[in-house]
Amino acid sequence: MASATGFTGIHSTAVIDPLAQLDASVSVGPFSVIGPNVRIGADTAVGAHCVIEGHTTIGRENQIFQFNSLGAIPQDKKYAGEPCRLVVGDRNTIREFCTFNIGSPGGSGVTRVGDDNWIMAYVHLAHDCQVGNQVIFANNSQLAGHVEVGDWVILGGFTVVHQFVRLGAHSMTAMCSLLFADLPPFVMCQGQPAAARSMNFEGLKRRGFSAERIAAVKAMYKALYRDGLTLEQSKARIADLTTAHPDAAADVLAMLGFLDQSSPQRGIVR
Repeated sequence: MASATGFTGIHSTAVIDPLAQLDASVSVGPFSVIGPNVRIGADTAVGAHCVIEGHTTIGRENQIFQFNSLGAIPQDKKYAGEPCRLVVGDRNTIREFCTFNIGSPGGSGVTRVGDDNWIMAYVHLAHDCQVGNQVIFANNSQLAGHVEVGDWVILGGFTVVHQFVRLGAHSMTAMCSLLFADLPPFVMCQGQPAAARSMNFEGLKRRGFSAERIAAVKAMYKALYRDGLTLEQSKARIADLTTAHPDAAADVLAMLGFLDQSSPQRGIVR
């Protein structure tokens, strides 16, 4: 596998603790530092001037560009040195100057990043964030602690997400969005604070959603945002969509499951 970081093997100036577990195929660039509790899987490339520390596990075929800090302790005054973790999956691209912190005892104890994600420069993942698969985070996206991000989510540049907020699968934010509330699946939002603007129809088409499934997503958007219904009325309307759109049953269940888990204090983006 070609390394996007431009290095093969372990550079002579890299500082790697003898207790670190690196597959023989891992490459590490100049002046990078890797701590004793780090494990890195096959064919992962680490660029120059990176620091990977803490109880951090990184999977296979990741491309980690220069100047990243992965596995540092959380920015949480309550943290007292507990052995919390950062877990990164496979085939992720992590561009320059990203900061991923380990989890905290007050959360799950684990900050987790899934597979096949495209994470651009200056992205921050605070403690206990849970990131799914196939996401795209544009430059300077910032996630506070305990944020949950579903599969296929796209964050526009300079998006800021408040702690404990959830983003449903296939949702999308515009540039400079500020999220204080949960963003339901499929919804596109924009603003400070963010407001719903549409559904991510183009993204769904690119991912192979059928016309029937997209029609159901349109109907869900209408129920949530266009017909002046309460949230409970919207949920009842959405539940009925499985009759008219049986192929979209899984999409309807995903939406209802997400809405059922939203706290009254936080609510959803409206």
